[in-house]
Amino acid sequence: MRAEPRESSALLRLAHTVIRHRRKVMLAWLLCFAAGGYAASQLTSRLSYDFSLPGQPAYETGLKILKLYGNGGNTTPSVLVVTVASGQTVEGERSELAEAFTTAQRANPEVRIVDVANTGDPRFVTSNGRTTFAYVFPPPNTGLGPDKRIAAVQNSVTRALPGDSVGLTGIAALSSGGSTKGPSILIETLVAGVGALAVLAFVFASFLALLPLLIASVSILTTFLLLLGLSYVTTVSFIVQFLVSLVGLGVAIDYSLLLVTRWREERARGKTNEEALVTAMQTAGHAVLLSGLTVAIGLMSLLVLPVPFLRSTGLGGMLIPLVSVAVVLTLLPAILASVGPRWDWPRLRNESAASRGWTAWARGIAKRPWIGVIVAVLVLGVATFPVLHLRVGQTSAQSEAQSGPAHRLYQELQAGGVAAGVITPMEVLVNASHARSIVATLKSVSGVATVTLAGGADGTKAGESDVIVVPSIETVNSATLGPTRSVEQALSTKTGVVGVTGEGPSQQAFTSAVYGNVPLMLLVLGLLTFLLLARALRSVVLAAKAVVLNVLSLAATFGILTWFWQDGHGSSPIFGIPATGAITFWVPISVFAFLFGLSMDYEVFILTRVREEYDSGRSTKEALVEGLARTGRLVTSAALILFLAFVSLASAPLTDVKIMATGLGIGILLDATIIRALFVPSMVVLFGRANWWFPRPLARVLIVRSTRNETVAPLGTSASR
Repeated sequence: MRAEPRESSALLRLAHTVIRHRRKVMLAWLLCFAAGGYAASQLTSRLSYDFSLPGQPAYETGLKILKLYGNGGNTTPSVLVVTVASGQTVEGERSELAEAFTTAQRANPEVRIVDVANTGDPRFVTSNGRTTFAYVFPPPNTGLGPDKRIAAVQNSVTRALPGDSVGLTGIAALSSGGSTKGPSILIETLVAGVGALAVLAFVFASFLALLPLLIASVSILTTFLLLLGLSYVTTVSFIVQFLVSLVGLGVAIDYSLLLVTRWREERARGKTNEEALVTAMQTAGHAVLLSGLTVAIGLMSLLVLPVPFLRSTGLGGMLIPLVSVAVVLTLLPAILASVGPRWDWPRLRNESAASRGWTAWARGIAKRPWIGVIVAVLVLGVATFPVLHLRVGQTSAQSEAQSGPAHRLYQELQAGGVAAGVITPMEVLVNASHARSIVATLKSVSGVATVTLAGGADGTKAGESDVIVVPSIETVNSATLGPTRSVEQALSTKTGVVGVTGEGPSQQAFTSAVYGNVPLMLLVLGLLTFLLLARALRSVVLAAKAVVLNVLSLAATFGILTWFWQDGHGSSPIFGIPATGAITFWVPISVFAFLFGLSMDYEVFILTRVREEYDSGRSTKEALVEGLARTGRLVTSAALILFLAFVSLASAPLTDVKIMATGLGIGILLDATIIRALFVPSMVVLFGRANWWFPRPLARVLIVRSTRNETVAPLGTSASR
């Protein structure tokens, strides 16, 4: 008889403890639920909108500019556009324009305005002489909505120039269609919950369908409670609130689905309620614990990156699976021990037999595994191909608002001879005594359209000058950073240069800080995941294969994401957003961290059951057929629930959040179908007895007390155990 793993022994003790003290357990979680409801209402005001890059030259230069002027630096300016009345010219209204800009800045001292009047630069005027633009540099914004200080400047200029047309464009005005309106997080969660309930009703065909939603509610609000406490210790990114509500909903429901399904299965075999609960905790509970730890490890990998908001996302995101595991392994069995059998009504679905459809599918794969491998490789290859031209950066202006005043004004400026890079200016901080020579140098740099320096305190303070450089193209992603590189190279040997910042330099800084550390992140993530899976599955081959297939799945996901958003083949017909030209710089790394663990869930669900069936005496093929037949419907339902959560998340107003939600949704569906339902079982059959290789030295290192060590057979001996 095989000795139980330590986790199962611990889960056995936990099961008996929860059953014995179930009322106290339910009361404790009820208090957490109530406190979490209050915390959720308080958390929003404590979230961080900081995208800082400590130690990076562009970011540090931006901080110096912010300290010097109180604005600008790491905040991209808005572009205020003024078109004078018909029959008039900018030159003819120069004094009125100068007075209007001065009045607006005096009324809003937090901002800085750089315009045609205080620079004397004719390139701030379009070729027809009727339109001019001005940069409005604000302090950092502390929310998702439009900056009220920018709106105040626009209103002030509009009042001062009653006969002229005044509007705003720029990166902020163009993004998200120029609007931040969209459903609230609560509405998104409720919509996802309704979709999940429909799936659960099909799976359980009883009132038990309501139970996973109850568990998810407790899990989500408890996570918000912990996040509120965390916000007093460190910064918590605003992105986490979306993830807790919707990823937390899907994860908690998935784990509940696994445990409740196994409990029903054991009861259908004739066990008492308590016996069924104990067995479910030792088997499905073990898979839940392993899955939660895998997701947490994926998010923990973000902590190795020297970027505060990504570390914050990883730290806050880790709470999602950990809290879900805690609730599922304590509150759920307490409820099942109390009212589970009464809720399992009318019980239209019988769990005593495995799914006939999934049994037939598993037998087909066991009979012809090579077909499964070939089909999976072809699909993954086609899906991965677009990733070869993936660009990382900010979305292009062409992918932002295609109608409305911001888009019209941007087009009007370009038609008037103003460079497309007007929305992504660079700020070059220099010693005032060297400003004139540096301006002359920059004017001759390839890819630079305009170089200017405002007069007086708007351009020079405390002996340092802020030179504004307008690139000829918008510098928003890895394919358009030529002007940024040229400027930095031209200034690398110049005396008196403090630093360069702006949208383009910031993109380069993020790439250096994050993607330069990706190899370390991959090493940490891959090693920890391998060791965790090897210990849980007691197999080197299954653990290594799981990590490799996860990487293939992620590559295919990024390929589809590139095709969908960057190339615009899906974003335009579905969201009405044209090709973005790039994937926002922080999205790929966040999708990777979340998806690595989330998609691994399904492999854990399947392989832990296959391992269990193999240990009971079945051959590898028999174990695969029974394991997949028992978990196939479960995995499909769980993936569909998570997918619906991400569909709801994609309704958020921010394009970046839409891209992230799309990537997560695509990855979950791809993983649950091509990888876990086709590729994984085919490979298990082909590897045969080799699946179960687990050398004794590794067993001792991982503190596994008892393992089944067998001679590794050639890959073709799948008929043997």
